[in-house]
Amino acid sequence: MNDVQDATSPGAALGGPVACVSKVELRVACKALLDRDTLNKSDPCVILMVQNQGQWTELDRTEVIKSNLHPVFAKVFTLDYYFEEAQKLRFEVYDIHGTHSIGTRDDDFLGGVECTLGQIVAQKKMVKPLFLKYAKYAGKSTITVHAEEISGNNGYVELFFCAKKLDDKDLFSKSDPFLEIYRINDDGTEQLVHRTEVIKNNLNPVWEPFKVSLISLCSCDEDRKLKCLVWDYDSRGKHDFIGEFYATFREMQKIGGGSKVTWDCMNPKYKLKKKNYKNSGVVILSDLKLHRVYSFLDYIMGGCQIHFTVAIDFTASNGDPRNSCSLHYINPYQPNEYLKALIAVGEICQDYDSDKRFSALGFGARIPPNYEVSHDFAINFNPEDDECEEIQGVVEAYQNCLPKIQLYGPTNVSPIISRIAKLSAGEETIKDASRYHILLILTDGVVTDMADTREAIVRASYQPLSIIIVGVGNADFTDMQILDGDDGVLRSPKGEPVLRDIVQFVPFRDFKTASPAALAKCVLAEVPNQVVEYYSHKAICPMPPVPSCDSPTSHANTPTESLPAVGPTA
Repeated sequence: MNDVQDATSPGAALGGPVACVSKVELRVACKALLDRDTLNKSDPCVILMVQNQGQWTELDRTEVIKSNLHPVFAKVFTLDYYFEEAQKLRFEVYDIHGTHSIGTRDDDFLGGVECTLGQIVAQKKMVKPLFLKYAKYAGKSTITVHAEEISGNNGYVELFFCAKKLDDKDLFSKSDPFLEIYRINDDGTEQLVHRTEVIKNNLNPVWEPFKVSLISLCSCDEDRKLKCLVWDYDSRGKHDFIGEFYATFREMQKIGGGSKVTWDCMNPKYKLKKKNYKNSGVVILSDLKLHRVYSFLDYIMGGCQIHFTVAIDFTASNGDPRNSCSLHYINPYQPNEYLKALIAVGEICQDYDSDKRFSALGFGARIPPNYEVSHDFAINFNPEDDECEEIQGVVEAYQNCLPKIQLYGPTNVSPIISRIAKLSAGEETIKDASRYHILLILTDGVVTDMADTREAIVRASYQPLSIIIVGVGNADFTDMQILDGDDGVLRSPKGEPVLRDIVQFVPFRDFKTASPAALAKCVLAEVPNQVVEYYSHKAICPMPPVPSCDSPTSHANTPTESLPAVGPTA
């Protein structure tokens, strides 16, 4: 929904799409903290740790709240948010003694918990039990973390300008006016935001309405000064100055109830020279329409679930899984490329799916009991329920499936794409932003059914679905680049273009020496925009956040996720 374009001539809007870096505010509170003090209650403080390259470092800390076992902290933590990264956080609660800095003594440590930023934003309000060292519960202590997105680039405005009784600058005809709007930056420099079209031979022009993002117009600051200039157009580029005025977006918003906002268009030279000078015309804002642009986090925090499906290539070109040269060889000491890609992408996606169940499919193999070739089968061999519990469940299903199948061919992926697109289409009938699908296809070669695959992708581009294809092994994947619309628009064999670019293709070998996080970052970076693009096209707003229960789950009902042992930071 980028209505602002780059241009340098009248009739075009300036200040193109701006990369939006989402920022998230976290607020924390604790309940039922351990009482470490003999004479009064603990004086708690929460430290927020972030993990960078395996090392935990302190990002920030809350204030100390005196003698309180149920503190609600005023401090707000602000973090940059990236969907494509597993941003690991650790909250540690300490009892502070006087003005001394936090020590490392175990008796000062009231508990801690590890999570990812993705888990917090997906729940919007996360309640977790606190743990001492060795994964021991810190009594009934809990921590509650609330997340809120700081909306920066959150909309655009449509402006309707006209003018009346402008000065006539032409000898044999009337002026040909156009309007320029400049944003005045913090350093005093001026940035052209928009230049209208030229209205020929008219002293009472009505310019075409135009759209501009709020970040382009005023850097989302309603009181930022805007310098507006009116010119008489000259085809040789020597435009005659008619007048100027200053405005703010706050002033513009005073429009309403039939009233318009007007400014005197002033020529400073005339004002100095002419005694009875009033103005060089008036410029009128006749209408203003604000358009809200929702972000990826608006949808996630509204409860949109990301359902993750993996499709694995079991064609014979992978090599016999019993042979150590095979791409499917199970090395007890190191995961193969299929597993590395699956885990890297899946571990990010699982934070955004509340039931943590993932569909796991295979293609290109002969499968039991009749050993007929299938291009769409559940790797747990349960066609009624192809889902596995968490990423580890997918890994186990993959490993258990290998000895039971015969690798065959060809490499046909269109059946699985069509299946997931059909499943996604079922979500469309609900007409809310409740579920979006990501399909990860892992393959060792160029697909055989390229025409059918292109057709399936074009159909799928109308559904709430993104497709990630990772090429495993050393094959020549040149022909696969056609599926990634980065170099042009993907079309079906009949020439129909995709509605949206939904495919991202990368060869795994480009990330062989990089960390798994680098692969995930590359293939998932486009997903947030694809989610927003789909729901924007359908004019579907985020769901209103569902109020969550304040009371944390009891220890007996704590989800069976792996909780790392948390201890005080050295």
